[in-house]
Amino acid sequence: MIPPTARPSRHSTTRRAATALALVVSVLVGAAAPALAGSYRYWGFYEQNAGAWAFASKGPDQITPADGAVEGWRFAVADENGRMPRAVLTFDQVCGTTPPVTGKKRVALVIDFGRPADVDTGTPPAPKSGCAVLDPTATATQALAAVATPRVEKGLVCALDGWPAAGCGDAVAAPSDAAKAADTPIVIAAPTPTPTASATVGTGTTTADSGSYTPVWLSVLAILAVVGALIVAGRRMRARNRV
Repeated sequence: MIPPTARPSRHSTTRRAATALALVVSVLVGAAAPALAGSYRYWGFYEQNAGAWAFASKGPDQITPADGAVEGWRFAVADENGRMPRAVLTFDQVCGTTPPVTGKKRVALVIDFGRPADVDTGTPPAPKSGCAVLDPTATATQALAAVATPRVEKGLVCALDGWPAAGCGDAVAAPSDAAKAADTPIVIAAPTPTPTASATVGTGTTTADSGSYTPVWLSVLAILAVVGALIVAGRRMRARNRV
């Protein structure tokens, strides 16, 4: 519920209501969730537009990202204003080393596990990024599942890669000062380059040339030698039979 001090005008109320609605929708996979009424500990879903993060327009199960899209997930204690991922990565930074595949699309994902202040105990995993190679009709939910392991309860994305270990959109009655503090930008590394098919084949060829590989022409000569020996043996056998 928005405090009275945050309602100076009807227009301001409308804007905040719209923001709250977008926040609720952003964490939905397909089911309804209770309206926010203060601060909550949750995973937020965002889309990158013109180099900046913005609340997703719909739930991840209702969005079919285009090839080249960049999507973000952030765990935090936040109110209806949310907290964006603390780094902006471009599509080329995340997917530039992942070769395109005919008939597929590539979607870049940035996952920010949040700060220690966002949980009661434990240390969040290091943030990460990943490039999902998907069918053209794949949803944002499927893109997320391609680079992380979601825990979903009652239609809500509650955890990614086991973080947090428990809870799902829990209310936080009195956020700590550290949880309310402004974010500090961080660096999120691009994913490790994905080996291409040619590189994999090249590695195998190099290993084979080191001693375990028999050149094709030697194999052919060996076969011809065996065939020749059989022909000669046959002629000798026929000559003996004539005697």
